[in-house]
Amino acid sequence: MQLIIKQIFNNNTAIVDLDDDQQAIVKGKGIAFHKSKGETLDSEKIEKIFYLDTVDSQKNLYFLLKDIPIDVVTTTYEIVDYARKKFNYHALDYIYITLSDHIYGAYKRYMDNQYKPSHIPDMSDKYIEEYLIASEGLKIINRNLNIDLPMSEIRNLALHFINAQTSSDSSNNLDMTKKVDFTKLIKKVMLQNNIFRTKSNSNYYDRFMVHLQYLEQRLNNISADTNFDQKIELEMERDYPGSTSIAKQISAEIKSARGVELNNKELLYFNIHIQRITQEDGLNGA
Repeated sequence: MQLIIKQIFNNNTAIVDLDDDQQAIVKGKGIAFHKSKGETLDSEKIEKIFYLDTVDSQKNLYFLLKDIPIDVVTTTYEIVDYARKKFNYHALDYIYITLSDHIYGAYKRYMDNQYKPSHIPDMSDKYIEEYLIASEGLKIINRNLNIDLPMSEIRNLALHFINAQTSSDSSNNLDMTKKVDFTKLIKKVMLQNNIFRTKSNSNYYDRFMVHLQYLEQRLNNISADTNFDQKIELEMERDYPGSTSIAKQISAEIKSARGVELNNKELLYFNIHIQRITQEDGLNGA
């Protein structure tokens, strides 16, 4: 297999063109040292390879590389690759964006001594595979980025897989004749609650908008609730009352426009997105 360099990130990481118009990220000590775009790489030096199997995965990669370090991006790919190989876990492609964003945010807070343990409820009894993936993911993060995030971080990582889960044989039971601009609909609800894109929240806001691009896919793959404990719902409402209220407003608008109700894991994810966007503006400060 011939590996043609498409882009070099550092001495140890590059994007390569493979046969059949396929691309991949490759990692290996000194693999791109003294190399240039268009040259070939020595396949024997490859320690890890992450295939970009779809057009979406390639688009997601270039979106991430705009403002997330390559070490964080490759760490994300390594975790998702582990989930697929170890558990045959199917997740929507946008997990690369949401998970990379989260890991980078956690890394920056840790380096700035501002990291705080997760307040997300423990759902390990209901999502065993996701928590096993997250447990290994935490080890990968700490090893690759040379940090020491606590065990509570597993809850955050697991949530990304819980939310992005899809089935390889999932069927579409929704009325596809109903076309909805979810971005416009949800922006309307946010504006009604005085939530705007600002300089301080722009990263979180923009990634939420990217998340919405996949909402149609999410709704087409949405599954029944795993019967969240009432305790979990009450905890989220207590800790994030403003975000919970807005997430429920969004859910009601989606149900009205699309005829489907968000399940609790999707609602939880909306809640956390909104909390992150608004935390600078003090929505939940009280």
